[in-house]
Amino acid sequence: MNSDQQRFFELDLLRGIAIILMIVFHFFFDLNYFGILQNEMYQGFWLIFQRTTASLFLLLVGISLSISYSKSSKFQKFFKRAITLFGIGLLITLVTWIYPGKGFIVFGIIHLIAVSILLSYFFQKFYKLNLIFGLAILALGTWIGLNSITLSIPWLLWAGLPPVNFYTLDYFPIFPWFGIILIGMFIGKTIYPNGKRKFELREPNTRLAKGMQWLGKQSLMIYLIHQPTIIGILYLVGLI
Repeated sequence: MNSDQQRFFELDLLRGIAIILMIVFHFFFDLNYFGILQNEMYQGFWLIFQRTTASLFLLLVGISLSISYSKSSKFQKFFKRAITLFGIGLLITLVTWIYPGKGFIVFGIIHLIAVSILLSYFFQKFYKLNLIFGLAILALGTWIGLNSITLSIPWLLWAGLPPVNFYTLDYFPIFPWFGIILIGMFIGKTIYPNGKRKFELREPNTRLAKGMQWLGKQSLMIYLIHQPTIIGILYLVGLI
């Protein structure tokens, strides 16, 4: 643990790896979206790649929420973070509605994390039950998705029940994805009880590891700028 910043280096490192995976996925997603290189982004390899990356992110969110709660259990702290992130999510919705114009983000991963921060507060008192709840939410959400259950109204799309012919560029409903966060909270309480790691872990001193940790610390900022950066580069090289 970095005593100066009260951070666990391994979580930053894993978050940095997730950031790289996310950028790779979105790069190929953009190539497909703009008709530069056709890929089946939500089938086969790329579907597994996308869900693995998202799951790693959300597990880390759950672990971090558990550690954060152990340091301060004030609801105001969680509420402030949730409102800030949800505001960012609404801004993302607005920007993607303006551009590219072919679909926009309605309830993406930032919206999910914002809502999950609030929901997680009421699950923090649980330990092993969070593993059970998480697996149940994951199973139910997967079942809903596999059976393509839709409604005639849009008001429950946040829960995993989208309206007919619903299309969005990024969709992470509560069912199943909040289940991953609850599992992360269980892992957090198991490995970092009371906000302290149960075992010693030697921090790697390589440039690659340090670079991954730095990316992990800047994960929100990188998430916000990486897509405009990728699209800008594609414009500059004349591919769009």
